[in-house]
Amino acid sequence: MRIGFAVPVSGSWATPENMKRIARRAEELGYHEVWTFQRLLYPVGHPMGPVYRSVRDPVVALSYLAGVTDRIRLGVAVLNLPFVSPALMAKQLATLQDVSGGRLDVGLGLGWLPEEFRASGVPMERRGRRAEEYVGLLRRLWTDDVVEHRGEFYELPPVHQDPKPVGAPPILLGGTAPVALRRAGRIADGWISPSRADLATIGEQIAIVKDAAREAGRDPATLRFVCRGVTRAQADDSALLTGSYEKIRADVAALGEKGVTEVFHDLNFDPGIGNPDADPAASMRRAEEALDALAPGRS
Repeated sequence: MRIGFAVPVSGSWATPENMKRIARRAEELGYHEVWTFQRLLYPVGHPMGPVYRSVRDPVVALSYLAGVTDRIRLGVAVLNLPFVSPALMAKQLATLQDVSGGRLDVGLGLGWLPEEFRASGVPMERRGRRAEEYVGLLRRLWTDDVVEHRGEFYELPPVHQDPKPVGAPPILLGGTAPVALRRAGRIADGWISPSRADLATIGEQIAIVKDAAREAGRDPATLRFVCRGVTRAQADDSALLTGSYEKIRADVAALGEKGVTEVFHDLNFDPGIGNPDADPAASMRRAEEALDALAPGRS
């Protein structure tokens, strides 16, 4: 089981200095990866909660962290692919892969907020079909000398896009609907659970991904299964990854038995931390305590 940690992305604690502190300390403690997420807009009056009210751009944040770390991997869970063209995303991520020394993991999602689609000038309909075309184009732009494409959603004349990344970054897909899980099994390098996932049933979702991989002639043992761990150290231990640090570590082990290969602890989704109104110093104290207590090898 690989253990990661989310850097400050949401709310008052998500400052450049705090991102750097968490990422460097995670690297020192032997964490496998640090993670970010994306929220493009927050509609006025929307009930989705304070965690999404003030969010840093994940690609820019990871580019910054690439320059202040040396070994730890850098992940985004997830970029909503409809919001930018595959050519632009391929260019940005290829550069980030190279400036980080090949440490990038790319999580992609379909998006779910209508206002973000309207702001981006793309329809919400047929997102799944768009994703399949998009992923194929990304990989071709990262590997093929000349790319020409005429598809349902995108068109490219014969073009070069250089330089190619030194090793294409892995693509992990999100989503929990059966069709999304099967898509991950068919075309992705792995699957990432969302923040609202029912972790008690995550084994069932992993099984769908694996079955789809087998049906597509792929080896499911090569796939990664990444759990976004909405982690809360608190007295209430009724949910997975909540309670004492000892209990949280036991929950991580239990997730491994369900087929999860990687867990990253994400404190951004604690409303007392990932909140524009939270005390950033208090948030950092809690985060650094958790970072130390949940580090790989702790018992």
